[in-house]
Amino acid sequence: MKEQVILVDENDKPVGLMEKIEAHEKALLHRAFSVFIFNEKGELMLQQRAASKYHSPLLWTNTCCSHQREGETNIEAGKRRLQEEMGFSTDLKEVFSFIYKAPFDNGLTEHELDHVMIGYYNEAPKLNSVEAEAYKWMPLEEVKKDIEENPQIYTAWFKIIFKKSYEKLTHA
Repeated sequence: MKEQVILVDENDKPVGLMEKIEAHEKALLHRAFSVFIFNEKGELMLQQRAASKYHSPLLWTNTCCSHQREGETNIEAGKRRLQEEMGFSTDLKEVFSFIYKAPFDNGLTEHELDHVMIGYYNEAPKLNSVEAEAYKWMPLEEVKKDIEENPQIYTAWFKIIFKKSYEKLTHA
């Protein structure tokens, strides 16, 4: 079965389901989430996307992100995907949500109502090589500086989220 996304209005009210690729081809607003995992030093775990990804391969991004499934809460979705991509589970807390739109070179567009969640973990992840190529821990200030100096190595959505949420993440 092909993965479906939950189409929503600007108030996050579900208005239907659509196959993921079709929603990205048509740039339709759908529900998504982004997980940010910190360690006890306050460093953020970044993921480098796998080389085989159909968009943004090998770019650095937040710890994990994806789309909720029908009937799944934001937290359940975040925990499921964290386990699938990074090989661990931890408690998550939703801190805010916002809408963004990011077109890609391949004709697809992310148009998402993104629920941002944070959690804490101190161990090394067990990466799923289909999803993630590598990981690293970085202090938020270093991430901010590196995005300014090397924007081409980061995913479009991560740059948008990071800019919008930097203050919220530093006080999380």
